Amino acid sequence: MRRCPFLAFCLGILATVAGADVPEPRDLFGEVAAAYLVKVDGREVWARNPDRPLPPGSLTKMMTALLVLERADLGQVATVSREASRETGTRLGLAPGDRMSVIELLGATLLDSANDACHALADHVAGSEKRFVSLMNARAREMGLSNTRFANACGHDDPGLYSTARDLARLAETAMGNPVFAKMSGLVEGEISTADGGKTFLLENRNLLIGSYPGAKGVKTGFTGRAGKCLAAFAERDGKRVLLVLLNAPDRWWKAGPILDAAFDHGSGASAGTP
Repeated sequence: MRRCPFLAFCLGILATVAGADVPEPRDLFGEVAAAYLVKVDGREVWARNPDRPLPPGSLTKMMTALLVLERADLGQVATVSREASRETGTRLGLAPGDRMSVIELLGATLLDSANDACHALADHVAGSEKRFVSLMNARAREMGLSNTRFANACGHDDPGLYSTARDLARLAETAMGNPVFAKMSGLVEGEISTADGGKTFLLENRNLLIGSYPGAKGVKTGFTGRAGKCLAAFAERDGKRVLLVLLNAPDRWWKAGPILDAAFDHGSGASAGTP
């Protein structure tokens, strides 16, 4: 039997110990958000309250979309339930009995953040939103999202719905690793129709960075009364990958660009100022 050299064994232990003692990222941008996290090429560089549980708003839909992609046939047609048609907030205006393909409902969920489309997907995958939420929480546990709990598929305010900037960054990375999710969340706009062609909807990506910020690829926006304005944003330039999560950021569009700019300059010798 081939034996592992003692030196290599010891070095492995030292590497594990060293990895467990990685310092927390520093807070460079102050109170731009109740919590934020910036990652460059997968490494955390700046953060504020990254493990503070907060309402995520429609950033919840990243998990909904990921589960749909993992469990559903995108070409299948889903039927809108009465419960889905009664969704509040942002919605397409789907009626009970309307039928639409899973991939088009997914587009409405990711781009337009339509709650009726999102609920219809939950019903289609699990038979009810309640059962779908159980799947969401099980998937969160699998991913190690230890400070995350889902209470509905769309992100409506609920005491039982919370997450953290760090958990949402991990969720965003996993979701963007799915090629369909990545392509869809990076679309500027789209057009979808019910299966019978009777209703057509124009979609516009609510992530204003898409099509305006150089290198922006996705991911999702969110807003509710308790969550405030939220954003998960991914951008890539010259092979450098930046992920930003903002929770309860009143000026998210004014702040996101400068923070992303600073992240792209990180490690290049350029100094980063406070946006």
